[in-house]
Amino acid sequence: MEAFDRLSPALQYQVVNGLGWTGLRPVQEQSTHAILDGTNCVILAPTAGGKTEAALLPLLSKMSTEDYAPVSVLYVAPIRALLNNQESRLRALSALVGRNAGKWHGDVGHSARKRMLKERPDILAITPESLEAMFLSTRVPPQHMLGNVRAIVIDEVHAFAADDRGSHLVALIERITRLSGHDVQRVGLSATVGDPEDIVSWLSGSSMRATRVVDPGGAKREPQLMVDHVGTLGNAALLIDRLYPGTRRLVFVDSRRGVEQLGHALAQRSVDVYLSHSSLALSERAAAEAAFTEGSNCVIVATSALELGLDVGDLDRVLQIDAPSSVSSFLQRMGRTGRRAGAKANCTFLCVEEEDVLQATALLELHARDYVEPAAASRWAPHVLAQQLIALAMQQRGVPTLEWWTWLEGCSAFSQIRDETRDDIARHMLREGVLSEVDHRLVLGERGQKLYGAKNFLELYAVFSTPRVLRVLHGAHEIGMVDAFFLQDEDRRSAAFVLAGRPWRIVNVNWKGATCEVEPAEHGVYPRWYGRPTLLSRALCQAMRDVLVRDDVRPWWSKRATAAIQQLRVSHGFLRDEPTPLTQEPDGSVKWWTYAGGRGNRLLAAALQSRLGEKVTASNEALRFSGDAAKSEVAIRQALRELAEGPPLTWTDAAAWTDASAHPRVSKFQPCLPASVEHELVARDVMGVTEANLVLRGG
Repeated sequence: MEAFDRLSPALQYQVVNGLGWTGLRPVQEQSTHAILDGTNCVILAPTAGGKTEAALLPLLSKMSTEDYAPVSVLYVAPIRALLNNQESRLRALSALVGRNAGKWHGDVGHSARKRMLKERPDILAITPESLEAMFLSTRVPPQHMLGNVRAIVIDEVHAFAADDRGSHLVALIERITRLSGHDVQRVGLSATVGDPEDIVSWLSGSSMRATRVVDPGGAKREPQLMVDHVGTLGNAALLIDRLYPGTRRLVFVDSRRGVEQLGHALAQRSVDVYLSHSSLALSERAAAEAAFTEGSNCVIVATSALELGLDVGDLDRVLQIDAPSSVSSFLQRMGRTGRRAGAKANCTFLCVEEEDVLQATALLELHARDYVEPAAASRWAPHVLAQQLIALAMQQRGVPTLEWWTWLEGCSAFSQIRDETRDDIARHMLREGVLSEVDHRLVLGERGQKLYGAKNFLELYAVFSTPRVLRVLHGAHEIGMVDAFFLQDEDRRSAAFVLAGRPWRIVNVNWKGATCEVEPAEHGVYPRWYGRPTLLSRALCQAMRDVLVRDDVRPWWSKRATAAIQQLRVSHGFLRDEPTPLTQEPDGSVKWWTYAGGRGNRLLAAALQSRLGEKVTASNEALRFSGDAAKSEVAIRQALRELAEGPPLTWTDAAAWTDASAHPRVSKFQPCLPASVEHELVARDVMGVTEANLVLRGG
């Protein structure tokens, strides 16, 4: 039977007469079969490829034929802006069959929520954090809003799978399944994911449904690509101004500071430029995106926040300052272009340093091989397990001691946590007063109240930690946020800084109220937001090495990029002699060039430092031996031989070499974990067992 014929008669009529379609796209045909067959699935299609309709049309058909009661479908997205962007589409699609849709997140007002409580929508668009808040609320009965859920659609599923929010989400899905009594159908949507079979398995958890990957494939159109070496951000601004005049250009920069620098430089050239990053106020970002959407000769400079499927109109060009850290990110960004009939997707890389040229060219080498990184969803998330135990204790107003695990059993994020480790976590939380046991029920303990109760109650809604920031105010208007560490320096407090592309002079800093009052200035320094170093993957680093040891020139390299690569090939000529050479450096240190990626090299550095003494440090490409560790190359080679001939490195080894107190906090739920589990959590965050063992085994 054709997919269209499987849809309900009412929906068939509306597809033809309401939407004006003559048929379904290939991705919609395949997804209709998959969803109506009752499978859990991941739907793959390019940005603007019709994934939303591919998921919702068959679910709306089931809603009609199986008489689903509201709320029957949850539409989950990683950011509020994406939900806002999809709201009108969800409402229009659900109206085709006389149903309705609503959204629920932190920016939705009390009156709108009150209306939805009274008249529940059939489709509810929501973030994981708002789902958790709904479970914990005393004013929103979770059974009332979530007790009829039959299916969950997860947009941009790859963005969830790669971090703690994904572990949180699949745990929430298990709790919703328990609450509703249904084997909730799970549907993931993505334009770029390298391991879709693994993702659909991870999403499925305790579900007994069959799984399927929906990938229509199709002819691939070659994009327009260019890599250039520009030397400075000022030169990048000059080229952005002069390249592609009369077009709408989206420029990605992988730091908020860089967005501000480039935006300011473009504004000084009288370019019609708008900025978007997470430290700008929502009003600033919304105004920028609206103005950009309506313009025809303008530039928006953004961080990865605009990488997701937000609709900023029909773009002409995407440009990238330096290079993102993954093929997946590159594909998401390039996918914002080429949507018009006859148009090609395109991306121009403007690289400041020679090393950035190398990373960009390596990224395109992987793309040419059709490589996309696996999302590698976590099956070992003890900190999220601790958060869920606290949430259950509060949700149930005391969860029975012997029953809490039944809410989460089967959750993929906890499948590699041993039973004894799970019990150790619960006992530790009781010992530390995070939890207390009263009448065989677990409740929030005294320390738990201090950490996650009362004024810190919001800490439970989100599994991720947020840095200390100060709101920047010009009168009553909020401009954005700056990192508190940036303003702790007295010299900086007496200076002006640039935010939203405009310079501001500090009038007053209210540390208690976490605000910074400003007024316009003529000049300013660029603020710094403190983040984590970028750990590149082994695949990308190996591709960088491949570029260095070859002699070819790619057609998408500019003359300046070609010259930069040729210079790097000369300076790295030693890589042609052996796969992972040791080199003596001018400063007396020794370097071991593994190209194993940041995580693998960090584990190797810890293993070698434990044998050689101070000091072994790691970058994405190499390990550097200095001090006592660099005294003897013979000793270094002996230590490498012992590691290679010994048993493979494990996470237990990594945890033993990790001092959790010496690392930035991985999770705000670390106080809930026994020391050994906490050390392994930190180790898994910054190290890579598989990558390190591949180097040691010559892989």
